[in-house]
Amino acid sequence: MGRSAVIDRKTLETDIHLELNLDGTGKTDIETGIGFLDHMLNSFAKHGFFDLVCKCHGDLYVDGHHTTEDIGIVLGQAIAEAVGDKKGIHRYGQYVLPMDESLVICALDLCGRPYLGYDLRLPFEMVGSFSSELVKEFFYAVSYSAMMNLHIRELAGENTHHIIEASFKAFARALREAVDIDPHVTGVLSAKGKL
Repeated sequence: MGRSAVIDRKTLETDIHLELNLDGTGKTDIETGIGFLDHMLNSFAKHGFFDLVCKCHGDLYVDGHHTTEDIGIVLGQAIAEAVGDKKGIHRYGQYVLPMDESLVICALDLCGRPYLGYDLRLPFEMVGSFSSELVKEFFYAVSYSAMMNLHIRELAGENTHHIIEASFKAFARALREAVDIDPHVTGVLSAKGKL
């Protein structure tokens, strides 16, 4: 099944089962209870060529915060586990992605040091039943659980849906580049000899 991970995480707030295959084709089976989040995770998987299963039962009677944040935590854990010892990978990834009037850049480093640089200006508070402030919570959780340096910046945009979707797709393409095997890399790409 290639470089893959299966993560189960259950708390008093969420119950998540997630399967990730970095060497997939973009197949998905996603049910989070939040339609827009399903759409974003599908876009992430399709555009990164990752196979992704994500089933979540969360306390949506409260709001979407715990579901979104916890899925970010679990996805980050799955990325870290699936990429393994990082031998032979590009390590870095970057992508500038246009979506209509929106333009978003994502750059990341699978360096083992978590950091999120985030600059999205989202005009509307809600997209469907999804609170747009949860985009930052999601990417923060992913970056810290995956131990990656992650920067997402909006260069242009007016439509909240477009800006968020461009961000997920740019993240997918940048991660695709970072996890791909580079024939020039012997061991890990680090002067320290370890990531």
